[in-house]
Amino acid sequence: MQEVKENIIDQKLRGGYYTPKAIAEFLCRWSINVDTKSILEPSCGDGNFVESAILRFKELGIEGESLKGRIKGIELIENESMKAKQRAAKLGLNSDTIVNSDFFCYIKNSNSKKYDVVIGNPPFIRYQNFPEEHRALAIEMMQDLGLNPNKLTNIWVPFLVVSASLLKENGKMAMVIPAELFQVKYAAETRVFLSKFFQRITIVTFKKLVFQDIQQEVVLLLCEKKVDHGKGIRVIECENIKDLDSLNFEEINGSKVKPVDHSTEKWTKYFLNEDEINLLKRLKNDKRIISCSDIMKVEVGLVTGRNEFFMLNEKQVNEWRLKEFTIPVVSRSNQLKGITFSEDDFLFNSEAQNSIYLFMPPNEDFEVLPKVCQEYIKYGEEQGFHTGYKTRIRKRWYITPSLWVPDAFALRQVGDYPKIIMNRTGASSTDTIHRVKFKENIDSNIVTASFLNSLTFAFSEITGRSYGGGVLTFEPTEIQEIKIPIVGDINIDFLKLDSLIRERKIDDALNMVDEELLIRYHGFEEDELKTLRSIWKKMASRRTNRK
Repeated sequence: MQEVKENIIDQKLRGGYYTPKAIAEFLCRWSINVDTKSILEPSCGDGNFVESAILRFKELGIEGESLKGRIKGIELIENESMKAKQRAAKLGLNSDTIVNSDFFCYIKNSNSKKYDVVIGNPPFIRYQNFPEEHRALAIEMMQDLGLNPNKLTNIWVPFLVVSASLLKENGKMAMVIPAELFQVKYAAETRVFLSKFFQRITIVTFKKLVFQDIQQEVVLLLCEKKVDHGKGIRVIECENIKDLDSLNFEEINGSKVKPVDHSTEKWTKYFLNEDEINLLKRLKNDKRIISCSDIMKVEVGLVTGRNEFFMLNEKQVNEWRLKEFTIPVVSRSNQLKGITFSEDDFLFNSEAQNSIYLFMPPNEDFEVLPKVCQEYIKYGEEQGFHTGYKTRIRKRWYITPSLWVPDAFALRQVGDYPKIIMNRTGASSTDTIHRVKFKENIDSNIVTASFLNSLTFAFSEITGRSYGGGVLTFEPTEIQEIKIPIVGDINIDFLKLDSLIRERKIDDALNMVDEELLIRYHGFEEDELKTLRSIWKKMASRRTNRK
């Protein structure tokens, strides 16, 4: 337990986790007014938000005796809570302002006090890295509110949900939250909870990453329980932190909100305007559109457990004399240049000394294996490769399971755009590339070509997940959720399309498929295609600008 707590302390004390002063000041300006009588900061760290809240009150002419008792900060780590107390004391508040406690324990044992405002930056820590006694209580408190968190849930989620439940009837919540809120599945019921609990949600995003040293995109979540008008959700995008100084709250409150969808759908779509959202909503129920799951099954690639041992390049294969004990495997997306992976492509990657050979000895006991295999396995054991979790739990640590050759590959991580790649070889793939198996009576060539269209690209941007580095990531189920027009008797030059993709002429490729599949075959309007193309480019540019 002590080791786990030290790990948390190490993570939390990293400078990138603490809120920049400009953000703390902005959130306090937005949420605190002369009528604010009580504020809660559930994870106050060394006191950034507490200090900004005190200064905001003083700006409003509230100080001295009038200020006492209005702010409560809670902090788990004793050393940090002491720093927060010192900062509060310098500004005239006594030590009762800060409580050294776990947030969930404090709330469980308190007298159910409600607050006008909750502000803060909850810890971005995975559940499994949080002390068990605090984790169990956080789960229990979420369940009491009707939610069912799973093991993948980040600890910011119960901080957010429980904090919201502590607000008064007209309360406001202003939080720094990971952009995961928009798009991860474990936050799906949190999105539903927030959309029902608050009458208006404003989300401030940044084109540039605002936390130094970590590739974590964050948003500012401004929630109001009760408003007289303008109910719904809106997204305000800033270039960087400096833009917060020029944000006018009257203009924000007057800006148009969008109707909020009380479903588990991702909120990425709210970056779009209302016409774009309505088009996607209408097309989701269009009989000309299906999901990829209707025509294919997508699974993760091979999990070797230690790529540096199992994955070899041509030079290593020859040095160890292992050619007959390897199988071809795609291990990186940059090895898939077009929409087909041929023997020539494999040969090109081999000559480039890419690691595309998977060590695969006979599935037999070590004593009966060929000598060259024994030598290589002994080398692996000398390096400790057999002691990792994934290798250790196998019957024979040197045998990679789930070996099957897919019909096609799907990119797990996307830079510019997603694609399906036909597999013309006997190659499989590692778990950096998903494996695709087409259903019976499906023309794989037409599906692979048809995937390259503006509609599918638009839907892919709101189906995948983008983090700080600008890459769009898909789990197998998310690939299966992507929308695609029903494929049929269309006339597309597959070789020419493959050539365009290899030459990175994606707009030409889209024009070719859009014209044949969407306009000629399905009868889409030109304006619809322009909007779909615009949605894709807008969303793709938004994430790639963060590289």
